[in-house]
Amino acid sequence: MEPSDDQKLADEWAAALGEDPMAPSIDVDEVLAAPLEELKDSNSSPISDDERRKLDTILDIPVTISMEVGRSKISIRNLLQLNQGSVVELDRLAGESLDVMVNGTLIAHGEVVVVNDKFGIRLTDVISQTERIKKLR
Repeated sequence: MEPSDDQKLADEWAAALGEDPMAPSIDVDEVLAAPLEELKDSNSSPISDDERRKLDTILDIPVTISMEVGRSKISIRNLLQLNQGSVVELDRLAGESLDVMVNGTLIAHGEVVVVNDKFGIRLTDVISQTERIKKLR
């Protein structure tokens, strides 16, 4: 039986991410949700229905995620002189990790992967929640 296009794409991404393509494949239609226990903070009481509604509202807010290869400062004069074929030197070395930004805030570092002529990013280091909060202050 010929694998579906979805399975082929999943196998290509798995290979790009370093996963074993020979591992048994999972049919997405056969996957069942595993029952998970609600995470609870031992120092606080369970959240109320009103708080849960507020949290659900926040979770649906769209954010912009971007990957930053590097930066450069140039004068407006040089900016206006840029044309096709111009090269702008960035502040990063080749092979250095990219910054993963959400609404302009650094949340992780990663490396580029390419599958089927599409770019993706493999996260190599995620900034801890504590560090992200410190940077907001």
